[in-house]
Amino acid sequence: MREDSDDAATTRVYGGVAAEERRSRRRSALFDAALDLLAEAGAPAVTKRAVCVRARLNDRYFYEQFTDRDALLTALVEEHTALGIVAVVTATHDAEPDVHSQVRAAADAALGFLLADPRRSALLLNAQSTEAMQAARLSTQHAIARAMSAVGREILAQPADALDADMIAYSVVSGALELVAAWMRGEFDTTREHLADLIARLLLTSDNAQHVTATKSAT
Repeated sequence: MREDSDDAATTRVYGGVAAEERRSRRRSALFDAALDLLAEAGAPAVTKRAVCVRARLNDRYFYEQFTDRDALLTALVEEHTALGIVAVVTATHDAEPDVHSQVRAAADAALGFLLADPRRSALLLNAQSTEAMQAARLSTQHAIARAMSAVGREILAQPADALDADMIAYSVVSGALELVAAWMRGEFDTTREHLADLIARLLLTSDNAQHVTATKSAT
């Protein structure tokens, strides 16, 4: 098992790499190891020891980053949620400036992000396998819904009340995630394109609901 010779507290350069960069690389190695194990054998396989062996890092570098296995899993879900949100928001802003194109781009980007790395599917499919991952799943759904709600307020001429928009977005996001998970489990025999179209229609329905809510609030 490999042990780096630097201490996390130091700020000196070692081997041409600064301490913060070495710490970041170790975090990435631990994340990659956890994703590998999760995809191969599910959440029970993601133990502190197994992750360290796979990452070829000493235990002390695990504890440099995380208090325990649950903290690692939570951070892993949060990391990929943040990356996914960036991908979706970027695709939305890069799409043609009409609501349908932007929403369709968002739906396809979300699926593309999950499918780009098969291990990400394991995060979604194992979302309820431990208490920590269940909690992270709920936090994730809220984070995605807030991002979706924020984008909706940008592209709608009459955005709904912020709370109403967040609740509408949450209902759609939670349902869409369950639908995607079922599709990945093979419960629905359809293509990515068809699924993206369907999710886009659901999102557009939520946009219409926001518009109706906003109109009623204004009258």
